[in-house]
Amino acid sequence: MPPPQTLPLARYRYTFRMRAPLRLPDYAGSLLRGQFGASLRSINCMTQQASCDGCPLRATCPYAAVFEAPAPAQHDMQQFSHIPNPYVVEPPPLGTTSIARNEPLTFNLVLFGRALEHVPLISFALQRALEQGLGPERARGTLEHIDVQQADNAEKMGIYTWAPIWQQGDAQLAAHAAKLPLAAPTNTTAVTEAKLAFLTPLRLQQQGQPIRPDALTPRKLVADLLRRVSLLAEFHAGQPGIVPEVHDLVRHSEGLVHQHDLHWHDWSRYSSRQQREMRLGGALGTWTLSGDLAPLLPWLHIGQWLHVGKNATLGLGAYRLETIVGAGAGK
Repeated sequence: MPPPQTLPLARYRYTFRMRAPLRLPDYAGSLLRGQFGASLRSINCMTQQASCDGCPLRATCPYAAVFEAPAPAQHDMQQFSHIPNPYVVEPPPLGTTSIARNEPLTFNLVLFGRALEHVPLISFALQRALEQGLGPERARGTLEHIDVQQADNAEKMGIYTWAPIWQQGDAQLAAHAAKLPLAAPTNTTAVTEAKLAFLTPLRLQQQGQPIRPDALTPRKLVADLLRRVSLLAEFHAGQPGIVPEVHDLVRHSEGLVHQHDLHWHDWSRYSSRQQREMRLGGALGTWTLSGDLAPLLPWLHIGQWLHVGKNATLGLGAYRLETIVGAGAGK
């Protein structure tokens, strides 16, 4: 079965005007994710239970569908303790530690599948979160506008622009296409090199431990990415088997030549659930794959929205894909 032409996937950009100085951690993904989740839960939770486990309304609750997606009780292939949630928070660039008063705070939110049905509710939750205050000083901000990323040319990769769908004073979000072409360059066979520039730490794991840069392989990268795409499509879009011949693609990746200029970057976040500081390191830099990339390009392309690796919902594993036509493989 060939892959679909489009995926129910969209990236939204939220711009707030800060009414007070805002201090941010070195990486703000965890902070934004936590405020987003707390606000979304307070708006939707009707039972006021401490946990979603056992809640009689969990099956129909927008908060649970987006933020605490329940794993299926049974599955043909395996038992799941958890499944990936259908969102990715993309915070300001790594190292952004402050936003001055009257300056804009801009971040992105990627939504997949049925989560797209809740864009107005999610946007309201983010608006309320910033109105109530962010960070240790509870700095407040006003939502000024929301944009959606759109493909200008479905036949090419990387041709995207931002289109406004809401600004201050609007009663509702404008209608927009919430789908992304699963596109590849017109002449995929001519692409012999793909460079992945990681913008946030990449955390691929083996037996529960993060893999250091020198031990990373194309096989592990491709396997984790295809698994993430497959699970999101099955559980959040009703599209099981969206990636054809997964095992063949993973085996195909073993024939790629790769080189990297990656370094390890440590950062930490405070987990309110575990009530302790957690250290979350990952690889930053560039990773170049060479060889027969044609079967993998659509999935490497879509990974720029879905991210790859552990803690993707925090925005980790973000990369920009650059393809090179005619470059010699096997460098």
